[in-house]
Amino acid sequence: MDVTKEQVLDKLKTVRGPDLESNIVDLGMVSDVFIADGKVYFSITVPAERAKDLEPLRQAAERTVKELPGVKGAMVALTADKKAGGATPPRPAAQPAHGHNHQGHHHGHAHAAPQGRPPQQQGKAGVPGIGAIIAVASGKGGVGKSTTAVNLALALQANGLRVGVLDADIYGPSMPRLLKISGRPGQIDGRIIKPMENYGLKVMSMGFLVDEETAMIWRGPMVQSALMQMLREVAWGELDVLVVDMPPGTGDAQLTMAQQVPLAGAVIVSTPQDLALIDARKGLTMFRKVEVPVLGIIENMSYFIAPDTGNRYDIFGHGGARNEAERIGVPFLGEVPLTMTIRETSDAGTPVVVSEPDGVSAGIYRDIATKVWQQLKGSTQRAAPAIVFD
Repeated sequence: MDVTKEQVLDKLKTVRGPDLESNIVDLGMVSDVFIADGKVYFSITVPAERAKDLEPLRQAAERTVKELPGVKGAMVALTADKKAGGATPPRPAAQPAHGHNHQGHHHGHAHAAPQGRPPQQQGKAGVPGIGAIIAVASGKGGVGKSTTAVNLALALQANGLRVGVLDADIYGPSMPRLLKISGRPGQIDGRIIKPMENYGLKVMSMGFLVDEETAMIWRGPMVQSALMQMLREVAWGELDVLVVDMPPGTGDAQLTMAQQVPLAGAVIVSTPQDLALIDARKGLTMFRKVEVPVLGIIENMSYFIAPDTGNRYDIFGHGGARNEAERIGVPFLGEVPLTMTIRETSDAGTPVVVSEPDGVSAGIYRDIATKVWQQLKGSTQRAAPAIVFD
């Protein structure tokens, strides 16, 4: 029997509010309750100055909801009721019980030592066991960002690194399909989530928690909370790099990652035409404003080689991303062609880097991965900036 919102709210009425005069439901502290596949999602609004002290209240609400028959899990967050211009304080990071079990399909590659790790940015708690976190972003949708992110992650692994992928697109997660992963992740001690895995990559995505056709109708605070839990409450183990597939644009998810996570850098994906580059500039500007290093720009769908004639066609123009990188002084990481193989392998959940590792496209991704890793190692020579939000 499926649990209902009414049952959840009735159960939460047993949780007393911070003033002990009433319960958190009657005090209006509970957000809209969202239920999918037996998992319950909601947030509790508290005063910003008391957010840290009221973590036990959040834990009590989570335990209470899990007691309901039919509830398989709960994702509960504290949302700070902040004054205008204030910054929501990050939730205390859970300490995953990291194991050292690196089972999976590693294709015989030796793991590179986690050398040259970028320093943690001041004021941002790192994730235990993860050497560097990089964001793969775009200013708009439809430029092949997720396909680029997954092939970049696999190319980093092919180059000898231990790699994970966080799918940060809450509304349109792509990693379950791109990596041909189905099922639900398990939990450790009822709280820490075990990441899913395929092709040797450890992966976490909202797509593993809800059905593919479920519409995620969430406001900003719930998106922020879900992202932080998928990052900090997952047993990632020891990774050299965590690749974050960002949603397109410059909204809540991007700002949450930039402001609350010690990103070692960002990779911007764009197609060559002016319209895409205009939006890509917005992403570049956002990361620069929060002092996240831009590791470089990738020009995706750069050109098309006709499989029957071998003729080249610059369908979306050519060289726009390279010119933009030179104009603003960031590295140009490479040109990825528009090919049937990349599209077909992505749709099939067998990305080209693993399905055709000796092919031309896989070689391009591995070359880009080498440049990204060189940029990451170079960041150890730069002092991390102090970031203050007024």
